[in-house]
Amino acid sequence: MQRLTPLLLVGVLLTWLTPVGAQTPDYIIQSNGAPMRALVQPPGQTPRLATPTPTPAAVRADAPASGALAAKPATRGKIRIGVILPTESSALGEAAAVVRSGVEAAAQVDQSAELYSVDATGDNVVERYRAAVADGVNVVIGPLSRESIAKLAPSVTVPTIALNSIDRQAAANPKLYSLSLIVEGEARQLARLMRDDGRANPLLVVGGDALSQRLGKAFADEWRAVAGKPARQMAFDANDMAPLLQAAGEADAVALALDVAQAAKLKSALTPDVPVYGTSQLNVGGVQPELAGVRFIDMPWFLMPAHPAVQRYPHPAVPLTRQTERLYALGIDAYRLAVQLAVSRPGVAVRLDGVTGDLRLGRDRAFERQLPAGVMGGNALQ
Repeated sequence: MQRLTPLLLVGVLLTWLTPVGAQTPDYIIQSNGAPMRALVQPPGQTPRLATPTPTPAAVRADAPASGALAAKPATRGKIRIGVILPTESSALGEAAAVVRSGVEAAAQVDQSAELYSVDATGDNVVERYRAAVADGVNVVIGPLSRESIAKLAPSVTVPTIALNSIDRQAAANPKLYSLSLIVEGEARQLARLMRDDGRANPLLVVGGDALSQRLGKAFADEWRAVAGKPARQMAFDANDMAPLLQAAGEADAVALALDVAQAAKLKSALTPDVPVYGTSQLNVGGVQPELAGVRFIDMPWFLMPAHPAVQRYPHPAVPLTRQTERLYALGIDAYRLAVQLAVSRPGVAVRLDGVTGDLRLGRDRAFERQLPAGVMGGNALQ
């Protein structure tokens, strides 16, 4: 994993790896070359935010005025969306600002809801949430960390889209939903894609870092489920690639659970006729000639410029890396889903042709993402 600069170290987010205090950066914030603080202000013009007014005293006692931005009663018939993110957190604040900028960009374009923005951390998320609901919020986007989600779960009273996976230990709540970018979902889809492509004897190459291990395990589990047999698996060793190259020659495809540098080294050593597959972890933008020909999956936001939603919403005014811009796209789809949930009748299927993928509400109230496939080095979609 690349070394993070001090600025980016505070961008650690989507922390579903380990409890707070023992977190490691996930792939979204592995290598971001542009500062994120500029995105505290939404791109383009200011979106249609609800006008702040003093918070009622009974609410303010539990939610300090410095952290919650109260709002006037929503326009008649207007949806009010609470955006509850840790934008002032020293650990998650900058990344939360990127997510919020995506929410605000979508609100600016669609103008179908008013936003009620609240800063909240694990220490005060329950109080801030209750204050927002008391002030008329009828659907919520957030929280961001698994810790905050677990604390809030028993208190959720309106449709709430948590921007992370939900711990199994969290209290079950039918109004709590999960929308996240967890890499396990991509690894499982990659296994199904290879199966659908007719691959029967793949070689799975796994790196030693935590993210690659997660990718590899999810792929291996899914391949066993869909193919009825285990995939051959080998660890990546940059100092001795002969065994890997021999095994790749005996396989009908290679699946990469590697970082970009490792993937490029292995792909360059393989013969051109070996089909190679990977996830969005490899799509970091820029010219990557060493990875040309790799079949991979990623968001429509990057792979489908002609997609109606991708064309509808503005890209960030401040350049971001691919990893960080995925958070911005997540904010856009979170807003669109929040509008749907606010008006949907109970029991009605929720689906969105989103900029982060084809989203469907699956089991355990988690939105599942189906991603398009592309080929590195070109724009071909298969």
